[in-house]
Amino acid sequence: MGRPDLKRRQLLGGLGGLLVAGSFGFAALGTGADALASDAHTRVRYWNLFSGGDGANMIAMLDAFRRANPDIAVKDSTLQWGNPFYTKLAMAAAGNRAPELGVMHLGRVPGFAPGRLLDPWDTGLLAKYGVREADFNPALWKRAVVDGRLYALPLDIHVQLCFYRRDVLKKAGLLGADGRMVPVTSTDEWFDVLQEARKATAKGLQTIGFWHNDQNFQWWFFVAFYTQLGGTWFDATRTEVTFDTGKAVQVLEFLRRHITDGYADPGFGGGAGAEQFLNGSPFVWEGNWSVPVFSGAKLDYGATPLPPVFGRPATHAESHAFVLPHRSGRGGAPNEAAHRLAAYVVRHARQWAAGGHIPAYTPTLSTPAYRALNPQSEYVSAMDHQASEPKVWFAGSTGILAQRVGPVVVSATTGPASPETAARRMRSALTELLATANPMDGRTAAQGGAAA
Repeated sequence: MGRPDLKRRQLLGGLGGLLVAGSFGFAALGTGADALASDAHTRVRYWNLFSGGDGANMIAMLDAFRRANPDIAVKDSTLQWGNPFYTKLAMAAAGNRAPELGVMHLGRVPGFAPGRLLDPWDTGLLAKYGVREADFNPALWKRAVVDGRLYALPLDIHVQLCFYRRDVLKKAGLLGADGRMVPVTSTDEWFDVLQEARKATAKGLQTIGFWHNDQNFQWWFFVAFYTQLGGTWFDATRTEVTFDTGKAVQVLEFLRRHITDGYADPGFGGGAGAEQFLNGSPFVWEGNWSVPVFSGAKLDYGATPLPPVFGRPATHAESHAFVLPHRSGRGGAPNEAAHRLAAYVVRHARQWAAGGHIPAYTPTLSTPAYRALNPQSEYVSAMDHQASEPKVWFAGSTGILAQRVGPVVVSATTGPASPETAARRMRSALTELLATANPMDGRTAAQGGAAA
């Protein structure tokens, strides 16, 4: 997304300290030369939320586009990650001051009042520049469609993974002949693996780090394992909550056991899991954006989707996707240039994959260059087993659903609440949110806020 660092995580619950783009009269980070200072005939303003390694990779792809398309000036601006970004994007779209192109997490698209704050993509123009529906995972493409029209063009999926250290697992006898972690298909097998790994773990290190006190990560893990159990959220009309508290209890008990059985140390903060992994801890559950960190440390490690402990493969997945913020009179050369830019980046996402993300453009996945990437090629199967949040206006990365339900999951994982109590609270929160109107358009989910 990329990975939220400490300062970015502090933004999840609030909207303070915003950075805004040039159209608001304030400074924003950017690298593209303004069209007025170039020989280009068309300008595309592009807002994104990528910093760190993701930001560097995006800039490299934009620079490649500029070299290949000197007739288009790209003015890119990086805004603060999380809710501040979405607040500014909504304000710009509502005030007709939006950029030609933007990026969003796909799960947030239904809440952005498609048709009012977002304009649909012209699939004919996308096809002109080499991007077609057939080039994408069907489930991913379907998530980008609202009311029969495409409102997001997926760039990637980013997933939660089980990272493991080969040196420790080899010592514990937990590597297969292929050098990868032995397969796990049940909760009993998973805790057997943890037990053996603990025996081979150096003193002072926990067996696994899994962000036990972070509301976002715990929510993402819950979504993954609840999906493995075949759990549902709402009926097809989004008028009734179908959340299964029995299945929820199974998941919450599973997460909690990592603490109660001593595999994760409650005394460590969430981010300590990655640090301990660098120091020799055998496992950490992290987002794929940690790949550059672990690879840069020269670790001998692997990464798989979260273990299918409930029998059905599923790992939490979100997606960065290009969007067209609403502009009155959208069209003409700037709009076509926005389509051209987005299609180019989607089709040339090999460098983006180096940051750990799985490219959404499926032809990339079969190339020798992508298959040579490790551990990316080990977890690419996650594309076919995505566990995503429900398609409702209040879902999506750092959205209202995560803010409401994530702390409840944490309360069960770390102990203050029983899994049974937490499951009931989760269902109650879902019921309340389903009846709540989207402040963007005044409609509840049942009134069309996320009709696919």
